[in-house]
Amino acid sequence: MRIQIANSIFEFPQHPLLLALILAQFSVFATGFGSMGPIAAAFGEDHGFFCAIDAGGRQEVVCWGKNSSSVPKEKGSAYFNDVPPMAGLSGGEGFLCGILANTSLAYCWSLAGLGNGNSLVPRMFSNTGYSHIAAGKSHVCAIRGSYYSDNDSGTVDCWDIVTHSNGSLSAAESVSFYNQSISNNVFRLVVSGDGFSCGGVREGGVVCWGPTASNLGVAEEDSTDYSAFASGRSSVCGIAKKSGEIKCWGDNISFDSIPVGIPLVGLAAGAHHFCGIREDNHGVECWGKFASSTVPKRSGFMAIASSDYTTCGIREEDLVLDCWYADVSLSQGYEPPLQLCSPGLCSPVSCGVGTYVFNASKLNEPDLTSLCARSDLKICSPCGITCQEDFFPSSACTENADRVCTACSLCQSSSCSAVCKIKLKRHHQLHRLVLIVGSASAFFLLALIGFWGLLPHIIALRKVEASRKSDPNADIEVDLVPPLAKAPSLGSAQVFRLAELKDATNGFKEFNELGRGSYGFVYKALLPDGRHVAVKRANAATIINTNTKDFEAELDILCKLGHPNIVNLLGYCSEMGERLLVYEFMPRGTLHDHLHGGLSPLNWSLRLKIATQAARGLAYLHHEAVPHIVHRDVKTSNILLDNEWRARISDFGLLTPNDKEIDAEMKTDVYNFGIVLLEILSGRKAYDVDYAPPSIVEWALPLIRKGKAAALIDMYTALPRNVEPLLKLAEAAELALKEDPNQRPKMSELVTCLEQVASDGSIL
Repeated sequence: MRIQIANSIFEFPQHPLLLALILAQFSVFATGFGSMGPIAAAFGEDHGFFCAIDAGGRQEVVCWGKNSSSVPKEKGSAYFNDVPPMAGLSGGEGFLCGILANTSLAYCWSLAGLGNGNSLVPRMFSNTGYSHIAAGKSHVCAIRGSYYSDNDSGTVDCWDIVTHSNGSLSAAESVSFYNQSISNNVFRLVVSGDGFSCGGVREGGVVCWGPTASNLGVAEEDSTDYSAFASGRSSVCGIAKKSGEIKCWGDNISFDSIPVGIPLVGLAAGAHHFCGIREDNHGVECWGKFASSTVPKRSGFMAIASSDYTTCGIREEDLVLDCWYADVSLSQGYEPPLQLCSPGLCSPVSCGVGTYVFNASKLNEPDLTSLCARSDLKICSPCGITCQEDFFPSSACTENADRVCTACSLCQSSSCSAVCKIKLKRHHQLHRLVLIVGSASAFFLLALIGFWGLLPHIIALRKVEASRKSDPNADIEVDLVPPLAKAPSLGSAQVFRLAELKDATNGFKEFNELGRGSYGFVYKALLPDGRHVAVKRANAATIINTNTKDFEAELDILCKLGHPNIVNLLGYCSEMGERLLVYEFMPRGTLHDHLHGGLSPLNWSLRLKIATQAARGLAYLHHEAVPHIVHRDVKTSNILLDNEWRARISDFGLLTPNDKEIDAEMKTDVYNFGIVLLEILSGRKAYDVDYAPPSIVEWALPLIRKGKAAALIDMYTALPRNVEPLLKLAEAAELALKEDPNQRPKMSELVTCLEQVASDGSIL
């Protein structure tokens, strides 16, 4: 069994890499205090922990605790190896229960009781099969039946969990929860809280029992058919099967501000808050006393579970675990392991209308045909209707797959414009505003530049006029091309005519624009010979601040450069006051676009390759180029990818500093490259106000220095089989980010380090 404990040494399973663009292929379930699902939490600030069912196809269990403090040090990560494969899980106060995948028997365990046998199930119930189980604060109720049966209803058994003076737990026959009035009811669902249990009756409606059940105020005449329940300590909520609407009973502080008009398909409950999975886009809504403000907004979830103040879920995109807190100040430190987990409960029943069957072929693993222990079982999931913000559904839900969501940045047809229209419209309005303001402020400068560009023509024409006055019949040839444009090529660079580049860029039109920066605009161009190139057009400020001599000096340096990991200069143009540089065209865009801009994702092998190649390009500029060149603006948007996904450094500064400054500025390049490595590793932007702290350096370095680099690994990219190279990548980033520049390595030293990391990463 592969058991993972957060923040301890762990071995990663041989799971397949998921295709990151295949979204929402899995089922939606949820669990809270007392309900059953593929992920569950044990309550308790000191003895709480989470467990989930592994996605390896054998329904094994993975568990993690609070900063590892809940796990006895003498037990270590093998502590949970006694947990057998499970069909479903439910959490109580300091303990978890489940149904054994192979026998349908109940099985319960705590941190203190593992290794002592299944002591938390009374002997009188130890040989009874169950189809559903619900753990409460100090009791358990379960529905009789077989996990393998298509009959999903039955009568209920309940027993107590007794806490002894030494903190140990044991099971006992229940007196408080023995209720003759419910013995004749047949239940489909059951949920347990603090001193009460509630069940969804097969014919519809809900019945509650136990010493505190009367405090809930559940109406006896309620005949609603519920699809899911979740319970807090003193409240319970249910999802109406037909409408998806929420209905709650008990302590109303726990369910303050219930989402209205938002149908849900799953629930989880904390001590005094609830979270639900939306039907439309599988996003999460939370409400109650500690409604979370840290809920991930860009992810859909297949299953969620809550402890006192923490909620963890299994993401629909990649089956990776993610956790957030009801209140940042109450952060309990539950850091989930890097593990793929089952998105739902395996079931023998047929999937109904509006659902789909999880298709294991989506996992690139030849030997894995199902996530369930038996081939006759399946996972059913409600179809998604829409997608998360900035995405649109590019295909509809089918029998074997949910709708597929695609980034709005890839929308190229009218079929997706309705979904992405508002965002795109705002973008174009802002773009036009920038152009209008920019044009107004730069009008005088452009006019001035245009005059100086036309000056050679004016002088030439006046010479023609003077010559004709002296000899009206003379044949006069006048060269109207500025001297630089007609001059021999610098190095191997080609001299382009302005008219040629204007035609190649469709008149420098907006739709040909690739990007913009401090230098000016960059356009995609198609030359008459069929070559695609990138044309960098200097803006007014650049032209004014760089004289002709400096421009020619920079061109001379650029023309002599040549390396497979830099974007090479092909030619230039200097006519009519314009200054244009023509570069190789990089069809795969920038590294920034792939990490943060919605372009196709990069797998781990490719990320390591890009990091190494970008380092080689910078090392060439620092140590091999003559004279040595400092980039001054190392960032992911200045690392481009060619047709073969090879990294190319672009936009490096051309004017080299003096000898006294060059070493210091090179160390600044190294520091900025360290930030690039963190972005590659984590998928986070260098600075993002949606995170706390917003600086990636302030967030990442403390984790690396505490030996928690695994927490940085991008959870939105399918997990590799071996994460050791990624941990070494974090170490390389930490070296580059030393506060003392003298302690930072040279780029050439980083290249050696990253080449070793990339070599180790060949088995990712």
